[in-house]
Amino acid sequence: MRPPWARMRAASSRGEPVPISSIRSDPVRLLVTRPEEDSAPLADALAALGHEAVMAPLLAIRFLDDAPLPEGAWQALLLTSANGARALGQREDAKPLLGLPVFAVGPASADVARAAGFVQVEAAGGDVETLAAHVSEALVPGKGPLLHVAGSVVAGDLAALLGAKGFRVERAVLYEAAMAQALPLAAREALEGGRLDGVILYSPRTARAFASLVIDAGLQACVTGLTAYCLSPAVAAALECLPGLTVKIARRPDQAGLLSILPA
Repeated sequence: MRPPWARMRAASSRGEPVPISSIRSDPVRLLVTRPEEDSAPLADALAALGHEAVMAPLLAIRFLDDAPLPEGAWQALLLTSANGARALGQREDAKPLLGLPVFAVGPASADVARAAGFVQVEAAGGDVETLAAHVSEALVPGKGPLLHVAGSVVAGDLAALLGAKGFRVERAVLYEAAMAQALPLAAREALEGGRLDGVILYSPRTARAFASLVIDAGLQACVTGLTAYCLSPAVAAALECLPGLTVKIARRPDQAGLLSILPA
């Protein structure tokens, strides 16, 4: 393991060591922790900005093909992640739902829903709160229940937010996300070698996984001076156990907002 001072270079007129982050040259090297299904598009977006991605998924998605798809006179479908759309897109019993309106948490999830064959798709502002607000403005509770397609672990309580507006929401658990048991080798080698400038984190669960695995590996010193680019305040809050990180939070809880806070 490289000691903390290995990330320093003598660069000031007084001969004091200066963090490499203050004198870095392009490209910026960023750890991408998203599940495999979402990491490649993010890497492409980073490359378009002139940055390098180090791929290290911390969550693995498993679709629950045998999970029952609830039947009902659904008014609309709700998606809080792109994986919900992927789960529906590979199921024969979901084809009758393709004509329903779909309300997705953000643009990325909406794009995956369209690719899965849904045609009436609207995107909210990137989090559960804006999704609930968007749905409550667009729909009427009396016209039927809503089906929330989700994973076994969800962020926020969409059913409660919409229930307060008079909607009935049923959740269909069609996938699960399993946390990595150890830091992927690419992440560990990049951290130990001082080859990273930052890490991109999209969810509180991924942030908790990153912090836990870094601590388990004894690599806290290796993240000192790195910047964590977080989708929301809730993501940032999960990193409090890594005080050496510099934390930046997206102005909007979507990918465009997150990319906008990266170095130019």
